[in-house]
Amino acid sequence: MADNRNKKKNSSNYLKQGSILAVASIFVRVIGMLYRMPLNDIIGKQGNGYYTSAFNVYNILLILSSYSMPVAVSKMISARIARGEYRNCSRILKAALIYATVIGGVAAVVLWFGADLFAELIKTPFSRYALKTLAPTIWVMAYLGVLRGYFQGTGTMVPTAVSQILEQIINAIVSVVAAGILFDVGVSINAAQGARDYSYALGAAGGTIGTGAGALTALVYFIILTLSKGGDMRAQARKDVSGRTESYRRLVKILTITVLPIVISSGIYNCSNVLDNYLFGQGMDKLGYMEDSIATYWGALGQYQLLFNIPVAVSNALSSSLIPSLTRAVASRNRKEKLERIATAIRFSLLIAIPAAVGITVLAKPVCNLLFISEDNSLLIRLSMIGSLAVVFYSLSTVTNAILQGLNRLDVPIRHAVAALVVHVAVLEVCLMVLKMGIYSVVIANIVFALVMCLLNGHAIARFVRYKQEYRKTVFLPALCSVFMGAAAYGVYRGIYALLPSSMMRGRLGMAMVVLPSVAVAIAVYALLLVRFRAVDEDELNGMPGGRGLVRLLSRLHLL
Repeated sequence: MADNRNKKKNSSNYLKQGSILAVASIFVRVIGMLYRMPLNDIIGKQGNGYYTSAFNVYNILLILSSYSMPVAVSKMISARIARGEYRNCSRILKAALIYATVIGGVAAVVLWFGADLFAELIKTPFSRYALKTLAPTIWVMAYLGVLRGYFQGTGTMVPTAVSQILEQIINAIVSVVAAGILFDVGVSINAAQGARDYSYALGAAGGTIGTGAGALTALVYFIILTLSKGGDMRAQARKDVSGRTESYRRLVKILTITVLPIVISSGIYNCSNVLDNYLFGQGMDKLGYMEDSIATYWGALGQYQLLFNIPVAVSNALSSSLIPSLTRAVASRNRKEKLERIATAIRFSLLIAIPAAVGITVLAKPVCNLLFISEDNSLLIRLSMIGSLAVVFYSLSTVTNAILQGLNRLDVPIRHAVAALVVHVAVLEVCLMVLKMGIYSVVIANIVFALVMCLLNGHAIARFVRYKQEYRKTVFLPALCSVFMGAAAYGVYRGIYALLPSSMMRGRLGMAMVVLPSVAVAIAVYALLLVRFRAVDEDELNGMPGGRGLVRLLSRLHLL
């Protein structure tokens, strides 16, 4: 009986920690979406093209240097905590910080001195300014990744959640202010040199300065937190009775061995953006398009990705929570706990991803016009509607990658990512150069890439742990609830348009009057239908942040 209570408590804690990080990630993405509105007003689609292109290159170097640090460090820490080796946990932290110093520094130097080359390869030469401003951020992110991984490995996601919110708030403020200042500087340079692109290029560079400022703020927060926990860490180390002390040489070696498969897998998984940027730029150049047009098309894709990334962030958060808990289950040889963790992660990922895809489809027009009111958004609206399905596949592939990593099958996502990338490139080239589908080629190729990853990962998980996917509560009921939700949201959206005069529908305030009620109704309808159709139960609700209060409310309404 006590054993069952402990299992429920552990499961609830895992879900709660994942939910905390998921809520923080959504909040962070919403802030990101909000500050991109004034940023986009300043730099436009062309500037957004330079901004997005720079981030694609930056993200690859980030992946190769420090993106995998939270996962690797959390795996190492959680495995040793499961064995009571607290002294080794402190040694892992020190070894990882030394590792981050070297790897992060090398990546920063490569980005700084290679900015011109990278910008030329992706046919957006004016993105070099944004690339250079992002170079120091890579070094900061390496240290930040180590500290986030350490606390995630101890089983708490709160420090990561708080740091992400702080990081994004500072990022938002500094990005908009710096973009405005540097855009005006670019206007002056344009006037002096008879050019027209410097304002967009420097404005985009100003937007990337905020990324570095936000990362530095989060790092300072973690430094203060780590120093304040120093006494507790030393006390734990003194309680270590394992009698096992690992050398720093061994820990760095283990860290490298742990990092490399994750780096390769994540690099291949995420390099599709840079590869897309390169192939699209080269292909459109051969088809006769000018550099500013290429940047504008890529800017529209970046705006679409802004919407797409919000629900995918939930999967990233669940993945961060899943890996250390799954690693502990593997270390303790608890098969039942492994299967529970896998099922929970997949289910809650799809509970968010499926309605998000439906919502993006039915509300694409008012949402895009709310976010980017100063431009013609017809291209962006079509991209969002066509690409909404990618939300489901990317969310699921992100979680299944994390499951395989938590199962210590680090090589498997690499093979799957290579196979998916080959198919992805083939589809992109056919759509772009043969069918002449332009920027839609990239969206379609991304959907295919994520779909292939999902299928391969799902087959591997089923084979390794004899996992059988449950479909009724995981796929069918969320999809059914999402259909009714989408119909309700679309009905509210069209109803408001029909009832209110066109004069009130202008500007962001007018769009907000359409979008906010539609989204609120969508959330309410979806949540109520999930409960009514028994797609979620009381135990699962209690495991979420604020879930106990929600259970009391639903009980009073006789819905539970």
